Amino acid sequence: MSSQEGHGEQSDRQKYEFRKVIEELEDYHGTGTQLVTIYVPDDTLISDVVAHVTQEHSEASNIKSKDTRTNVQDALKSIKDRLRYYDTKPPENGVVLFSGAIDAGGGQTEMITRVLESPPQPIQSFRYHCDSDFLLEPLEGMLEDKGLFGLIVLDRREANVGWLRGKRVEPVKSASSLVPGKQRKGGQSAQRFARLRLEAIDNFYQEVAGMANDLFVPERHDLDGILVGGPSPTKDEFLDGDYLHHEIGDMVLGKFDVAYTDESGLHDLVDAAEAVLAEREMLQDKQVMERFFKELHDGDLATYGFGQTRQNLMMGSVEQLLISEDLRQDAVTYECPNGHEEHELVGRNAETPEHTCTTCGETVETGEREDAIEHLISIAEQRGTETIFVSTDFEKGEQLLTAFGGIAGILRYSTGI
Repeated sequence: MSSQEGHGEQSDRQKYEFRKVIEELEDYHGTGTQLVTIYVPDDTLISDVVAHVTQEHSEASNIKSKDTRTNVQDALKSIKDRLRYYDTKPPENGVVLFSGAIDAGGGQTEMITRVLESPPQPIQSFRYHCDSDFLLEPLEGMLEDKGLFGLIVLDRREANVGWLRGKRVEPVKSASSLVPGKQRKGGQSAQRFARLRLEAIDNFYQEVAGMANDLFVPERHDLDGILVGGPSPTKDEFLDGDYLHHEIGDMVLGKFDVAYTDESGLHDLVDAAEAVLAEREMLQDKQVMERFFKELHDGDLATYGFGQTRQNLMMGSVEQLLISEDLRQDAVTYECPNGHEEHELVGRNAETPEHTCTTCGETVETGEREDAIEHLISIAEQRGTETIFVSTDFEKGEQLLTAFGGIAGILRYSTGI
């Protein structure tokens, strides 16, 4: 997943912190259906949410199990308390509230409450969910690639155009044609009827192209591609006829057989283009890893490993910081009595080991510990370095994690480190 900002995305740090919270919540489980999740869109009145929570609290009194009843009501009370921090509406993109008694082991439970404000994409609808796990799927979808694609589905009767934002399909415009059927009326000659029919088809294709151009051309610099769907030969005629604005026409990634051309056809188009979209999603990761390996073998603008990459980051020489999205380690900063500072990676759940200073040999018993990715991103932000999270779903991406410790960089200039 690229962490470049675009399409209103959040910063590298915000997205990573968001992912960490989701991973934490995934590990929580309730002993019964007592974990409450509430999704609140940014156009929802907080007073309406409070009223809904109050109603759920009242209805929870009917739960037969005393423990579950108490835990659900406690969770709802905690959520209601948190809602008081907002005025009339939630922050931009909405808010998600999680609360419940989680299984702490040994027959014990622990009440936790978490609030996620301003997720990467707008929350689409209000949702109340009570189960043995928190409802995380809508948030996980937001963390997938945030590509922006234009969608066109058409046959000779109707057409729809819209957006694919991340995993969300947004229908925008539709049109119906005046193309006559294949049977001519009355005394029209076959030749005249065929000519009129071709003119009507041409006019309809121009209308569809106009809708698409109006929608896509202003966003062409942010667009990752265009997908076109419909039956043959309609979609082929449309594309071969150069009806689309030339800049938009050059961005067509493929044409796909789609049976329906109403709004549901836009979803069918996305399904049909799944392989193309998956390849596109991986494209930047593949390109940047190809460049890294080229510099590693034939150039001198590659760095890898925590210590070496961090040193180059501090010098401001790293153009792109590459981090495996599966990296889960902490960075420990050791400062010996003689003032030497050194850094090491340790496992997320491992104890902080003693450290012997490589400069003077002094032993340092404890060190300051923080998340390794946050540590590196913090330096990168200060040095104007782009951070790219690299998927492990392809060979070179997996090698970044297994062979290079999950951390590498492409340099602006050679440093000799």
